[in-house]
Amino acid sequence: MIPVIGLDTLLMFAVGGLLIYLAIAKEYEPTLLLPIGFGVLLGNLPNSPMNEPEGLLHILIEFGIDTELFPLFIFIGIGAMMDFRPLLSQPIFAILGAAGQLGIFATLILATLVGFPLNEAASIAVIGAIDGPTSIYVSSLLAPHLLPAIAVTAYSYMSLVPIIQPPLMRLFTTKAERRIRMEYAPRPVPRSAVIAFPIIVTVVVGVLVPASAPLVATLMFGSLLKESGVVPQLANTASNELANLSTIFLGLTVGSLMQADTFLQVDTLLILLLGLVAFAFDTVAGILFG
Repeated sequence: MIPVIGLDTLLMFAVGGLLIYLAIAKEYEPTLLLPIGFGVLLGNLPNSPMNEPEGLLHILIEFGIDTELFPLFIFIGIGAMMDFRPLLSQPIFAILGAAGQLGIFATLILATLVGFPLNEAASIAVIGAIDGPTSIYVSSLLAPHLLPAIAVTAYSYMSLVPIIQPPLMRLFTTKAERRIRMEYAPRPVPRSAVIAFPIIVTVVVGVLVPASAPLVATLMFGSLLKESGVVPQLANTASNELANLSTIFLGLTVGSLMQADTFLQVDTLLILLLGLVAFAFDTVAGILFG
């Protein structure tokens, strides 16, 4: 017997199709939008065994989303791709970069003003970090029911940065300022400092802010794998196979959670608007104070 497909399910199929189209035709964050879009289709299939308690998607959700493992695996891969030498050679840049995070706090205030409780407001505000895995990790920890909307918002706006930022840059800078050429002369950093950095950061952050230890520790561990120079095979696996497989499973599971009864809500629209505000505030604050 063919199941009856309602209008809300058709709308979700359209959302999934749109995400797949944007990933393939426009190449907007295809690494995650493509599996998310396909996951939306899978999650909204009526009577699909994949969505049952013992089905594929449900098992992946329990393994990687409920435990926050998929974002943490991705952070190991990101750490193995990162180079902290520019930061270590000129630490003052960390203070300048902090200005760009003001969008998080502005969005946190706005989200609470429109009625979101603090845990949900904090999850929405982290969209302003302009970092998809961080947004997913925080929302899975504080507001799992908002995870699909937050993930799609974060990655959609990340892909639209070339469209969102230029008008704000032109508005808050002069033509002469935009034509300034920034000179960069890299300074040598001792290998011992590069190796010690992830170890020290992990210990200090783990002691002072234990709640952030999983996120920071996995990032720093990936960096240590790369910078140690003694396990190139592990560093390559972390930055390629581990990161790519985790991204595939993360996208499919997040997409499968975008079901009509929970996604087609007013809150989703508010999250989209607040996410745009977060990106805009980040850009303006970075220009004015960075």
